[in-house]
Amino acid sequence: MMTDILIDDFLSLFFPRYCLGCTDALVKGEETLCTSCLADLPKTFYHTRRENPVINKLTGRLPIRHGLAFLKFQKGGMVQHLLHQLKYNNHPEIAERLGLAYGRDLCQSELQSEFDLIVPVPLHRSRLRHRGYNQSAHFAKGLSESLGITWDESVSIRTQSTATQTRKSKVERWENVKNVFSISENKKILGKKILLVDDVITTGATLEACGQHLLLCGCSSVSIACIAEAQ
Repeated sequence: MMTDILIDDFLSLFFPRYCLGCTDALVKGEETLCTSCLADLPKTFYHTRRENPVINKLTGRLPIRHGLAFLKFQKGGMVQHLLHQLKYNNHPEIAERLGLAYGRDLCQSELQSEFDLIVPVPLHRSRLRHRGYNQSAHFAKGLSESLGITWDESVSIRTQSTATQTRKSKVERWENVKNVFSISENKKILGKKILLVDDVITTGATLEACGQHLLLCGCSSVSIACIAEAQ
């Protein structure tokens, strides 16, 4: 153990680790994001409000138990920068670190008993092969560790590759995803309270389509949790 610590100290001396938010050097005990960036994140605190924009976006479209988003997305802001790093610069550890942080907030509100299983919105295998990882799965992994709840990347399957949702209207987003999800094994979710997670919720079309399949296949309820909520 002592040898490992000495090796880590030696490596950090010559190969310092940098915060993926502000690029300052990380100090011992910090991972991925520095303490300052974590403190400055624009949190929504939606988990403390029964009525919030995530709930409102899906009202009348998908019956959800809880609608949650960790951060508020603003163009040009820290959250946009982190999501770009996460999705396009090969930094899946950002999603895991944010999942850990958000899971701790949810535990403080005693919400962990509201979920039995965490399910990430899936990527199509072609996009997964291109990117190398599903960013929502890494968010699920972080949440799982903090909440002490199992997560399963194999439950929901994206059967078709679709165009990016960026720059599409609300109607176009729904048409793009309404028939692209299926469930691998119904018994994995039967009677369970599912926490469905994604990176960003904008109109909610993707989460609506994925959540409908989960409900049709026998889960008892669906809740939503995203890294960020955007207008």
